[in-house]
Amino acid sequence: MKRLIINSDDYGRTPDISRGIREAHLNGVVTSTTCMMNIPTTANDLAIAVHETPKLGLGVHLVLTMGKPILPPEAVPSIVDTDGNHLKYNPFIANLPNLKMDQVKAEWRAQIERFIRTAGRKPTHLDSHHHSSFFAPELFRGMLELAKEYDCAIRFPFTEVSSELEETAKHAADLMNEFNPRRPDTFFVNFYDTGATSEVLSQIIQDVSDGTSELMCHPGYVDEAFAQESVYNFQRERELKILTDPSVKQAIEAHGIELITFANL
Repeated sequence: MKRLIINSDDYGRTPDISRGIREAHLNGVVTSTTCMMNIPTTANDLAIAVHETPKLGLGVHLVLTMGKPILPPEAVPSIVDTDGNHLKYNPFIANLPNLKMDQVKAEWRAQIERFIRTAGRKPTHLDSHHHSSFFAPELFRGMLELAKEYDCAIRFPFTEVSSELEETAKHAADLMNEFNPRRPDTFFVNFYDTGATSEVLSQIIQDVSDGTSELMCHPGYVDEAFAQESVYNFQRERELKILTDPSVKQAIEAHGIELITFANL
C-alpha cells in the first residue's frame, strides 16, 4: 500500500502563512503541519486550526534558529546570542560544539508543552526548523528521547542526505535501532524553491512507492513585511497554488496513494 503524508512546515511563522496552510489542507492535499511554538502568535493560530481543520495533523516544528526561546535566555545561554535570540542558521552551525544538550532539551520541551496546553493533545510528530535537530548526533538523540517521552512520531530525513546531515547520518541506523520511533520510510525534500513546480510534484507522485512517504512543503500567504524578512517568501504562494490544484488530488488518487497524517503511523 502506498501512503503519503504531505506536511507543511512553519505553521505559525506568520498568521498569513498559517492561513495559507489551512487552505492548503481544506482545499488541497496538505494533510499535516508542524507548529513553531516559540512565536507569540502561533498559539492563536493553533487554536484556530484545532477548530477549523480538525483532520489536519498537528506536530511541533522544534526551533533553535529563529526568534526567541520560550525559556528565559539566562536559562539557556548556550543556544542564544547576546540579545537573547536564537542564533541564525550559519552562527548556529558554527556554535554546535558549544551547545548544552540539557538546555536544548529544556527549550524543546517548553515548546512541546506549550503545544499541548494550546491544542489539548500531544503532537502527532516532531520535526525541526532548518532541520536543526538533525545537524549533530546529540541533537538527534535529544529529539528521539522527547519523541519517546511524548509517544509521537518523527520526521526521518536521511533518505536524501544533504551536507548538513552527513555526520548524523553515520549514526542514524544505530539510533533507529535504539529508539525505533514511528517514522515514514521515504522523505521527499525536492518540492522547494525552484523545485516547487507542478512538474516536480507530478514526478514525486509517480515515485511514491509501497510503504509510507513524507513530502515536505511550505505553502502560505505572504505580505511585504515578511517578504523583506525572509528569502523564502513568495515561493510559498506558488506552492499554495500548486497544492490546491484539483489535478494534484486526481493524480494522487490515480496512482492509488492514500493520504494520511503521522497519527496513522
